[in-house]
Amino acid sequence: MSKLEEISLKTLVKLLRASDSVSEDVHKHLKDYGLTVSQFGVLEAIYHLGSMSQSDIAKKILKSEANIVTVIDNLEKRGFIKRVKNEKDRRYINIVLTDKGKTLIEIIFPQHKKIVAERFSCLSEEEILLLGDLCRKLGKNMPK
Repeated sequence: MSKLEEISLKTLVKLLRASDSVSEDVHKHLKDYGLTVSQFGVLEAIYHLGSMSQSDIAKKILKSEANIVTVIDNLEKRGFIKRVKNEKDRRYINIVLTDKGKTLIEIIFPQHKKIVAERFSCLSEEEILLLGDLCRKLGKNMPK
């Protein structure tokens, strides 16, 4: 094994462990609201970006379109979102927040931001920005 292969593998393990640890920590408060990470992702995406299609939501929160249907069904059953046919093209269905969903995300999101900031507090602002840049670079490095 080359030195580059060895340090790449070790770094991958560190990246995955850090990702799992941070994700578990910053999302544990969602259980208090009976939400999964995916459900929170849907609510947050619609809250910040506005109504969109199921496929657009799936792309935004990095989930498959098949998985997102179940997530949206469950949020709709709880009254947090609704499906609305697009008036210009009735084949297109927008997913929109209900008042109940908006109220919920307005309660949860400030807590979420605070928890994320606390988790990242071991890094300087410069390190946080560098980490973001490195993650973006790594994520866009697709094999040829």
